[in-house]
Amino acid sequence: MSLITLITDFGTHDHYVAAMKGVIYQIAPRATVVDISHDVEPHNVLHAAFVLRHAWPWFPPGTVHLAVVDSGVGSSRRILVGHYGGQYVVAPDNGIVTLVHHELPLLALHVAENVRHFLASVSMTFQGRDVMAPLAAKLSEGMRISDVGPRTDRVEVLPLARPKCLPHHETVGEVLFIDRFGNLLTNIGRADLAPTFRVRHNVQVYLDGACVGPIRSCYGEVSPGEALALIGSTDHLEIAVNQGSAAGVFRSGRGAVVHVR
Repeated sequence: MSLITLITDFGTHDHYVAAMKGVIYQIAPRATVVDISHDVEPHNVLHAAFVLRHAWPWFPPGTVHLAVVDSGVGSSRRILVGHYGGQYVVAPDNGIVTLVHHELPLLALHVAENVRHFLASVSMTFQGRDVMAPLAAKLSEGMRISDVGPRTDRVEVLPLARPKCLPHHETVGEVLFIDRFGNLLTNIGRADLAPTFRVRHNVQVYLDGACVGPIRSCYGEVSPGEALALIGSTDHLEIAVNQGSAAGVFRSGRGAVVHVR
């Protein structure tokens, strides 16, 4: 099956998404196109990187992911085509692939320079339609990744902090992302907490010094309006409020410090 996903900050108010789909269907009329999200915060590359990484595991081998959040469109920034763990991604080289690149095996990475695979006329303000959509469609139809352009070992990655294990087996990290429910998703994965849990009992989570409480298993373990910490569906620690917004209650955002001790 030919499967192409879309992640953009285009929204659905305008023609942009439809134009990209039209290009895809002209080249790959039997493709199935899946809209992962078009509500990425405008120009927020980290948001797109997060959505891409956490949607990725649920798609089959051969899927082509097209991710376009691109304030540098028309500039000298490159367009990359990557093959990671059996799936493909077409994206601007601005950090969108950061989390995929860090966490999945890289099989091949190429720069899109072969203009014969682009549309005949390329707009410098809409390369998602004129360059990336044709590449995604042709990859889904069996084009070899090497046909898009030269191989590269260089990719732009976002400067994201990694969680640390401090003396006395305390884990410290930070808020990486806020979802639409106001949950504060951190960079602390389940595996990062293993050293703390091996030696500590009654472990508590703190957000910018405020105690959130122990790590729970689900939202329903606390009353509506009460804060909690838990390992969410991304397998990372998150801070939430049952039927509320942790971002609103704690007035915290990306970069807020999280301690587990």
